[in-house]
Amino acid sequence: MQEFMLLVRTEDDHLADMSPKEQQDHVTQIGNYIGKLMQDGKLKGAQPLDMAGKMIYGDKGVFKDGPYSESKEVIVGYFHILANDLDEAIDIAKANPLFEAAKASVEVRPIKVMEGIN
Repeated sequence: MQEFMLLVRTEDDHLADMSPKEQQDHVTQIGNYIGKLMQDGKLKGAQPLDMAGKMIYGDKGVFKDGPYSESKEVIVGYFHILANDLDEAIDIAKANPLFEAAKASVEVRPIKVMEGIN
C-alpha cells in the first residue's frame, strides 16, 4: 500500500450557503464516506481546515506573509489515505460527497517516503 494526500479545495466555505438541514445532511454523508474508508483500512487521517490563515512567501531567507494566493480556491481539508496505486487514490477522491454539495477539486498526491524523516 502507498500513502497519498488528498488536498480538498473549494471556492469558499461551502457550508456557509447551506441551511442547517443541508449542513447536517452533508456532514452525515461525509461521515459515512470517512467511515467506509476507515472500515476498508484506507484512512490514516482526515480533518477540515479553518478558513483563517496566511500564506508565507520566502525567497533566500527573506519572508513575508499575506493573504492566500490570487486563486479563489482555498484548501478546506485533507485526507491522508492508503491506496494500492494512483488510480485507486483517484477513485477514492472521486467518491467524496463534497462533489455533490459544492464546486470542488481534490489534488491527489503520492507521499514520498524518505529514510530518516519520521
